[in-house]
Amino acid sequence: MKALIYGGGAVGLGVASCLILSGAEVDIIAREGTVSALNRDGLARTGIFGSVKLGPSEFGAHASLDDLLGDREGSKQEPASGRGEGLEHDCDYNNDYDYVLVCTKSHGSEKAASDLALHPEILGTGGKIVLFQNGWGNAEIFAARFPKDLIYSARVITGFARPEKSVVEVTVHADSIHIGSLFGSDLAPMRPLAELITRGGIPAEVVGEVGKDLWAKMLYNCALNPLGAIFNVPYGVLGLDPSSREIMEAVIAEIFSVMEATGHRTHWSTADEYIAVFYEKLLPPTVRHESSTLQDIRAQKSTEIEALSGAVVRLGEEAGVPTPVNWTLYKMVRFMEGRNLSAD
Repeated sequence: MKALIYGGGAVGLGVASCLILSGAEVDIIAREGTVSALNRDGLARTGIFGSVKLGPSEFGAHASLDDLLGDREGSKQEPASGRGEGLEHDCDYNNDYDYVLVCTKSHGSEKAASDLALHPEILGTGGKIVLFQNGWGNAEIFAARFPKDLIYSARVITGFARPEKSVVEVTVHADSIHIGSLFGSDLAPMRPLAELITRGGIPAEVVGEVGKDLWAKMLYNCALNPLGAIFNVPYGVLGLDPSSREIMEAVIAEIFSVMEATGHRTHWSTADEYIAVFYEKLLPPTVRHESSTLQDIRAQKSTEIEALSGAVVRLGEEAGVPTPVNWTLYKMVRFMEGRNLSAD
């Protein structure tokens, strides 16, 4: 099995480590600094599922699809050199992949979709695209360029951190990775992928209603991520204070109104049902966690707020549902993000 990881951040490297350990032929597209570190040091995974070390000859790392395809063309001429020398799967130099796992930030979806569309040989005739991304709206971006039956989505609520460019740490694991289709596509092609990820150390499974999982994650992220960034606090602090609780509950209520108006569903029928589970079961294991939005603001990077609160606001506008609390948090994070980016 051949897989391309498009996006060599923490999630991409974490999932890549599982596939490599399971014997898949894996290539990673990442930033040049990450590519240099991976080609020099290999890929290390640490954390709650144990430590593994993968040498640079066990996978490929490239800065672009053009580099990847060029390297493969060169490998046809000199099969004894480069990645995976001596490995049996290196005898196959076809460009097409069984799976392309998109692991970029949500604001990278447009670029990733466009890039892959310009290189149709990557997917060949049977390849599938699987989106390992936060937020809502990523699948629609890819559906504008690819047939819907090629596009699948993964819900990831495993925590990954990247202390070094070639090191990924698994920090927390709340549930198995769920893989499915938002477009009613055949789920059979996803089962081998889920099995390989599981065999590589992180549980994964195929589910029939991944949309419910994605909206459950939206509820959690939209309640916590913007406020954590605005107040510069971990999740647990937000759950302790009555004022922040009131804001989070208003966020959740607005999202349920938007879901009802737009035909989306999750695992709870009402906002009150979800809020009870949120405080009793979901928040306690992550009280020390700092949101990715806060981490991006600190690092002066673009955040994923457009695919979180921004997506709720846009869907609300389309359905005629007011979302004043989500709108306010969205605009506040955009202000913080804008000040960071204008300072560069």
